[in-house]
This record gives sequence, structure tokens and C-alpha cells, in this order.
Amino acid sequence: MEGPLFYTSRMTRMIVFLGNPGKIHERTRHNVGWMVAKEAYGPIAWSGKFSAHIAKDGPVHLLKPLTYMNESGRAVGPASSYFGIEADEILAVFDDLELDFGTIRLQRGGGLKGHNGLKSIHSALGSGDFWRLRIGIGRPARGSVSSFVLSRFTPEEEISLPLILQEAAKLLDCRTPTQRTLL
Repeated sequence: MEGPLFYTSRMTRMIVFLGNPGKIHERTRHNVGWMVAKEAYGPIAWSGKFSAHIAKDGPVHLLKPLTYMNESGRAVGPASSYFGIEADEILAVFDDLELDFGTIRLQRGGGLKGHNGLKSIHSALGSGDFWRLRIGIGRPARGSVSSFVLSRFTPEEEISLPLILQEAAKLLDCRTPTQRTLL
């Protein structure tokens, strides 16, 4: 039997990869969580349940909510309840405007920082005590934040994106909270 995903007060039993459904959102900044899932788990067989794609990797449940980002809790809440998973046994993987592009940070809890996906999960779980793998996408120099997160990466960022996704996938295996800046 494998050891825990990383050491917490309890073992991580669910990884939630945040994104938006539909081909139009596939390579956008807001879907970086789904991109990490693809990098880390490649051809794993996903099935549908809880308004999500769900799979299992050993003792860990993998969840990609099929709701839009701001309603992610509609999938996370029922899935965690069904499997008897507490908030501190969940890791959410998502895009983060507050981190520079190329920065990845793993931490437990923290603020919601205006991220509607996190707000929805917090509301569904009744707790913000879940783990977060924050993938920095930076802030727009100008224009609206919502347009920015729903846009594709720049050609320059696209060059670095595979390395960032690989490093994020490696952190799913780490043993202590950390931060990496890749660029």
C-alpha cells in the first residue's frame, strides 16, 4: 500500500481539479486545474457522478467538477459527503491571480482571494480547511479579470506551460507544503 499523498493531519483522500466544462474553455487560464489533472493522470478512466468526472488513483478520489467554476461546490459537497471525506482531506488544484505566472504553491487553508470556485467549495464543505495547490497565472496589466481568466495563455506563456504543469503534477506527490517559482 502506498503512503499518503503528502503528510497532513490525515491522508489526502480527494483531489479536486478546478476548471470550466466545454471545448471553448479547454486551454484557458481558468482551466489550469484540469490541465494538471491531464498531466498527472493522463489516460485515467473518468466516469460521471456528482456533476463531475470522477476517477480513483489508489485510495485517492479524483474529481473534475462539470459545473462552471463558480459552482464547483455543487460537485465537491456531495462527493465528499458520499465518500465520508473531511475538508482537511481534500486538495483543490486551481488557477491563482495572486501568484505570478510560473509560481506554484501548496498550502493548507488560507483566504479565498476572490476565487469563486474556492468560495463555492468553502460554502459546500462548511470549512476552508482544505489544501490548495495554487498555480500562478498572474494578474492582467489592464482589462477585466473575468476576461483574463477565461483567455488563453500568451504564446510566450504557452512555451513555459508544460514545465509548470509537470512541476504541479510532481507536487501532488510531495511530502511537505512548499512553493516553487519556475520562471
